[in-house]
Amino acid sequence: MQVPLLDLRAQYSPLKAEILETVAELCDSQRFILGPKVEAFEQELAAYCQSGGAVGVTSGSDALIIALMVEGVKPGDEIITSPFTFFATVGAIVRCGATPVFADIDPVTFNIDPAKIAEKITPKTRGIIPVHLFGQAADMDPIMAIAKEHNLFVIEDACQAIGSEYKGKRVGSIGDYGAFSFFPSKNLGCFGDGGAVTCRAEKTDILKIFRNHGQSKTYIHEYVGGNFRLDALQAAILSIKLRYLDSWSEARQRNAADYKKLFAEAGITDDMIALPQEAAYPVRHIYNQYCIRVKNGKRDALKNFLAENEIGCAIYYPLSLHLQECFKDLGGKAGDYPECEKATSEVLALPIFGETTPEQRAFVVETIAKFFK
Repeated sequence: MQVPLLDLRAQYSPLKAEILETVAELCDSQRFILGPKVEAFEQELAAYCQSGGAVGVTSGSDALIIALMVEGVKPGDEIITSPFTFFATVGAIVRCGATPVFADIDPVTFNIDPAKIAEKITPKTRGIIPVHLFGQAADMDPIMAIAKEHNLFVIEDACQAIGSEYKGKRVGSIGDYGAFSFFPSKNLGCFGDGGAVTCRAEKTDILKIFRNHGQSKTYIHEYVGGNFRLDALQAAILSIKLRYLDSWSEARQRNAADYKKLFAEAGITDDMIALPQEAAYPVRHIYNQYCIRVKNGKRDALKNFLAENEIGCAIYYPLSLHLQECFKDLGGKAGDYPECEKATSEVLALPIFGETTPEQRAFVVETIAKFFK
């Protein structure tokens, strides 16, 4: 049996006719840059995320960058974030000329530990970027309290977490901005690169100016912005897929519950594997990834064994960002962030997409049990 880590064709097939009809309409209109399709999707996204506004951009990476640009981030500024995240979170900070400052993660949620943030604040600190990793919200109340006390902005990196909730609030509606990615492998993915920034209603106009080369009128530039425009084609596809997002997220939640049952029945114990855990605070976990912790240094061997048995899996992430070569000037060294470094040696993502079958999930767990036996 083959079990891919992700099968986008299974998601696309029932939507094919609807998507192709919309694409054909757009091709006939020849309106590919911004326009009514983008505006419609922005309104739908803002409503879904319970935010005051939403602005479509070219990618999740650019969503982070444009939010930092609007806040006037410059060389000498410091931004606090997690060392356990996709490169774009920290790359955006550096590309704006600022300095990333890391705070270690909570071992249960893999998200930034609020208790570690306060000690990192200096007179140069401008903002905090908490990451809602793997589809589970970071602990936002203490983060927002720290930001308020020190007059800092907060950009939620929600690129893996659309539809996730923290105490009943959708991610992207809690901080000053939310950054979303619509990379094809995300729970809500387009047919290429795409992203969005959620924000308070009064911030939408300035974000739209920055995404279009800083011009409020044609050829009249108030700011040095960038070409961050979301394609109308991607917006049209996202509008269709957004209608199905909650059902896809619920399928992932059911699959996660099934894995928990299957692992228990297979006799897989905590000293072998730790399953994903929900936070102590109320959350809606949407499982962009289903990441187990493989104990006793056996993660890489298990990964190879699964691959030999044609089961897709992946390591998110193999090396902490403070140890990456491109950030060596920050002076990071092994041992600086022990929880993060432990996670990089243990985490392994298993197939969780909504269209996996019970037989496929059973095969995954049976194969893991076979490995340990």
